Amino acid sequence: MSECGQFLYDRISTPLGAAVLIADERGAMRMFSWEEQADASGRILHQIHPGATLVHRRDPFGLVSSLTRYFDGEITILDGISVAFSGTPFQRKVWTALRSIAGGTTLSYGALARRIHEPQAVRAVGVANGRNPIGVVVPCHRVIGSDGSLTGYGGGLARKRWLLEHEARYTPFRLERTA
Repeated sequence: MSECGQFLYDRISTPLGAAVLIADERGAMRMFSWEEQADASGRILHQIHPGATLVHRRDPFGLVSSLTRYFDGEITILDGISVAFSGTPFQRKVWTALRSIAGGTTLSYGALARRIHEPQAVRAVGVANGRNPIGVVVPCHRVIGSDGSLTGYGGGLARKRWLLEHEARYTPFRLERTA
């Protein structure tokens, strides 16, 4: 059973389509998924937290408002959104490291593996990145191939490209990509 039996959800319209977010009763975001993936995300939530209930709440804890500000160009707003992960220790390590990738920058899977002091775990980092339950806020879209190519993104490569271009457009400085 989860440490909290009730989760709050709402939908948000974005320039990339509708999305669903889920938060716990403490205000930590637990999931963000594009609407076409929402049913699968709900099933995953119930697997992790059996017996939990989902309750619709308009803009829970201001999360929809914060995400709207992100899509309006306030890239750093993501840094202040509280998140809570349910995953293996390795997954949580990867997901925490994703939050350290600054907006307007990218990092390769290999560089991310080195950042978490697991340089031989490049593939495992990729798998954990792909299982990130809190897309956009935990910016898995900022991870790219070592050759600079865009690689998998659960929301599709067109969304990944848009997110990276959006962040580059609204970031006052652009750090070089780390391979």
